[in-house]
Amino acid sequence: MVDVRKHKSNTANRKVVMGLSGAALAMLALGFASKPLYDAFCRVTGYGGTTRVAEQMSEVVTERAIKVRFDANVASNLGWTFKPEDVAITVKLGQNALAYYTATNDSEYPIVGTASYNVSPIKAAPYFSKIECFCFTEQRLEPGESVSMPVLFFVDPLLAEDTRLDEIKTITLSYTFHKVERPSEKPNTAVERQAQLKKLEAIDLEIPKQTNTPANIKNNTQINQQGRG
Repeated sequence: MVDVRKHKSNTANRKVVMGLSGAALAMLALGFASKPLYDAFCRVTGYGGTTRVAEQMSEVVTERAIKVRFDANVASNLGWTFKPEDVAITVKLGQNALAYYTATNDSEYPIVGTASYNVSPIKAAPYFSKIECFCFTEQRLEPGESVSMPVLFFVDPLLAEDTRLDEIKTITLSYTFHKVERPSEKPNTAVERQAQLKKLEAIDLEIPKQTNTPANIKNNTQINQQGRG
């Protein structure tokens, strides 16, 4: 009688283990299948340290200043040197700013890389808005080629209204370049990068003083949030 009960118990335990294992595998498969949706969700919400993407520049700047640090990393198999031109800059909330990273192909053959990014602390990510950058775009560098890669961004003035962020004085924008094993037929080359650089450097980053009023802060940020995606 004891053996029968023990056998039934072992059988039930195996079923539970198999069920949990199956559920875990199903969730893992769903995670891989829905990665594009997850990435899109992160870009819109700032979840997981992913910045938001703004379709237009900020139109309001406040007096509160914050330091933005720039971090650069490369995968071990890439063969590039990648670093920010400035380790950090100080900007005011709502100020449109242009920062630069430099990438150099140290190998003797062409390499295509692509960059991922995140912002820390994570809770500040929803307020860090990138307008233009080089992330998620395949970049082809010829042997020995060095390129300047710009990032146009602003820190949303609404950050000042989030009491959880009162202690934050510094935000870090971090990029990591990875090697693309199977590049597309048209990765960005020197021609496209130079055109993009000229376009961004021709933009007037200044904000008219008359728009820097408290009443306009919410109006401006609401417009920007509607355009993010």
